[in-house]
Amino acid sequence: MEEAAGSPEDKEFTCFSDAIAINKDRGDLSVKAVKKIETSVEAGNWVDVISVVKEIKQEASRKTVKIAVTGDSGNGMSSFINALREIGHEEEDSAPTGVVMTTQKPALYSSSKFPNVNLWDLPGTGVTSLSMENYLEEMDFSKYDLIIIIASEQFSSNHVKLAKAMQSMRRRFYVVWTKLDRDLDTSALPEPQLRVNIQKNIQENLQKEGVEEPPIFLVSNFSPDSLDFTKLRKTLTEDLHSIRYDGLFATLFQVCKEIISKKMEFIKGIIKENNLKDGLGISDPNNLEECQKVFQEKFGVDEKSLHQVALTMSQPQVIQDHQQDGWTLSVMNHLPVRAVNFVLCCFDSTHRQQERVLDEAAEKAKKILNKILKDILPPQEGQANQGSLPSFLPDMYPQLNLNAE
Repeated sequence: MEEAAGSPEDKEFTCFSDAIAINKDRGDLSVKAVKKIETSVEAGNWVDVISVVKEIKQEASRKTVKIAVTGDSGNGMSSFINALREIGHEEEDSAPTGVVMTTQKPALYSSSKFPNVNLWDLPGTGVTSLSMENYLEEMDFSKYDLIIIIASEQFSSNHVKLAKAMQSMRRRFYVVWTKLDRDLDTSALPEPQLRVNIQKNIQENLQKEGVEEPPIFLVSNFSPDSLDFTKLRKTLTEDLHSIRYDGLFATLFQVCKEIISKKMEFIKGIIKENNLKDGLGISDPNNLEECQKVFQEKFGVDEKSLHQVALTMSQPQVIQDHQQDGWTLSVMNHLPVRAVNFVLCCFDSTHRQQERVLDEAAEKAKKILNKILKDILPPQEGQANQGSLPSFLPDMYPQLNLNAE
């Protein structure tokens, strides 16, 4: 049921994994979930990593998104909220509208049209004698995921200041001109020209203050199925999807990459102590092929592990020929192990050879992690959408035909 109540709550954060901040209220990335994924990466168990990431994605899809609607008083902010919710002004749960200032404090509304979205109707900039600086501080726009700036009749200095503040705060925002129907009735200009003039005026005012052009929509609150309302709804739906996953890819990659790096440094310590035999069970530490096999198993990039990952991701291609890449075996391709070891001895110490093979395994693990996250999570803002990113190192393992439909 749609309802109006409450006020925004402050976010709380907790820090772990070397000061990575996670919102406690953000159910898609709880401390428990991150600890699970850390444990899986530490064990080199990519099948478990895939499972945890999918769980996190499912939780993220239910994240509540907070949208603030603001602008000069009398521009039709409450009417816009009703139109967006597709309800009439006389319905029980509608936002109060009128020729006088009707919203004196932030009011919360919800809608079945946009599940898990909080629509906050904020007091207009003319409700009180607050300066714009005080208004921005009192409304605390940092609490919102998206801000919709409502305008009509003119794009005022207050609108420009709001837009400039949102850009400086790195808040996602729209500009919505709400009374285009009235403008069309009173203007002698044809609709296409009038629309161009209004949009150009908004753009020029923003450009003067160095504000990058946001999405701009020209609508009528009384005709929510016409003009730019359809375009607005489509853009909003896409942005809600993006907001729910915002930063999730980067945070998970950072958490897991640090685990891989710590694991690599730990093994390097064993190498420096000449303790590969007791520390990792390598019978002949001078045998690079054996070192490589053990390191790959530790990081979950051996043939068996990758095959399990392929099956888990519904990529049932069997690896027929274990194709290796990287510094060691790309340079020494097809040479017997003894010959490889002999040639390497001419250029580097035993420890350095072992570290190079270790680095290869760790780098493959990071690439697999990157591909898993890209395959499961949506692309982040600013990244090109490559479509379905099939997974897992086709360059390293060409027999794993992951591009097949």
